[in-house]
Amino acid sequence: MSVVYDFSAKKLGGEDMALEAFRGTVLLIVNVASKCGFTPQYEGLEALYRKYSPKGFAVLGFPCNQFGSQEPGDAAEIAQFCTRTYDVTFPMFDKIDVNGGQAHPLYEFLKTEQKGVLGTEPIKWNFTKFLVDRQGLVTGRFAPTTKPSDIEPEIERLL
Repeated sequence: MSVVYDFSAKKLGGEDMALEAFRGTVLLIVNVASKCGFTPQYEGLEALYRKYSPKGFAVLGFPCNQFGSQEPGDAAEIAQFCTRTYDVTFPMFDKIDVNGGQAHPLYEFLKTEQKGVLGTEPIKWNFTKFLVDRQGLVTGRFAPTTKPSDIEPEIERLL
């Protein structure tokens, strides 16, 4: 049985990172974009990260340009935007695809573990959120319209 810790991804700086590094941590994995109507959710994601990281929680941001070309920047531009605009300190990863033939293996796994509305797998838009427990199992999938603060009770339950 696969778990989130079986995967790795490139961080924004380009270095590979095994998600094994997050073993025992509750995770909120989010496909993000800088020019989206949901972009202000960065603020709520960062607030959750700062509040709960001392208790073993992390947000992992995965920039994606598949929805309306809303993440056109390169790694340096994404990092600069996140830092300057929202003071993001949670781990950010390199831009990936979440759907289609080039979809990152982590997202292929997430989508099969927690299906969307009516059992659909594809990610519908930026800021789709996956909640992962301390054992690396995907316990929830939340729509882009779900505010980070609305997930807080679920995070607290897993902590």
